Amino acid sequence: MSNADMALTATDVVPPGFADLPPDAPVVAVVVSLTFPGMAKESHEIMRAFTRSAFDELLELGARAVLVDSAAADPGFAPVVAAADAVLFLGGGDVDAALYGHTGPVPNEYGTDRRADDYCVDLIRRAVARDQPVLAICRGSQLLNVALGGTLVPDLQPARLHKGAAGQPLFLDERLTLEPASKVAAIYGRERIVVRSGHHQAVGTVAPGLVVSARADDGVIEGTEHPGRRWVIGIQWHPEDRQGSAVDRRRLFTDLVRQARHAVLPAGPPARTPA
Repeated sequence: MSNADMALTATDVVPPGFADLPPDAPVVAVVVSLTFPGMAKESHEIMRAFTRSAFDELLELGARAVLVDSAAADPGFAPVVAAADAVLFLGGGDVDAALYGHTGPVPNEYGTDRRADDYCVDLIRRAVARDQPVLAICRGSQLLNVALGGTLVPDLQPARLHKGAAGQPLFLDERLTLEPASKVAAIYGRERIVVRSGHHQAVGTVAPGLVVSARADDGVIEGTEHPGRRWVIGIQWHPEDRQGSAVDRRRLFTDLVRQARHAVLPAGPPARTPA
């Protein structure tokens, strides 16, 4: 099956119901690549399930989620993101190593799409400059760090705490420690959490402006925040995995929507869905 055949569509991931929300519902731009190079059946199903879960959660919380397909890299989406009350960056393929200065091969690399990376980096920089609420998940968290001048660990070794072993399910339960004064610790209400993870890369050198908010038991950075902005959070784990805690997922998305409801952004064009 070709990569084109594996591409997701809006129908796959966006539930009905957003049109029924009141006109003053907060708008969240959801940035995700509906396809990427080498997308296989397993990746296709994970992307479908996780993306739909995020949209479902936003709908249940009364936020109007607008899909922004970073694989399309359509400049028509930029005004949509700019006018949104908050921006959510979801997971996907690896970030092109050249973007953070890594040379040479990257073991276990998959799904790199430089065009989508450049597009997302630009969106992130603009969102942070506007002080929009931003939640960046997995690949999104990595792009946040790279966009602001940090680096990534290209391939975690050993990776046993962060993803399933060969022949096992990719996603597993991972135990993290949250920084006591961090936004995520306040959201979750505790400093030790169990999350769903399935990653072989992570934040390396933390970008200027960001601080570490979460670490795995082996010291790997699992979360960052921007103390110089009102609400910019990067997390390496997947709260949108339905096998994880529904209570914790609701806590995080509730705070994202709360931030969106109270966002005060520069005046701009109204959000629209590109044709």
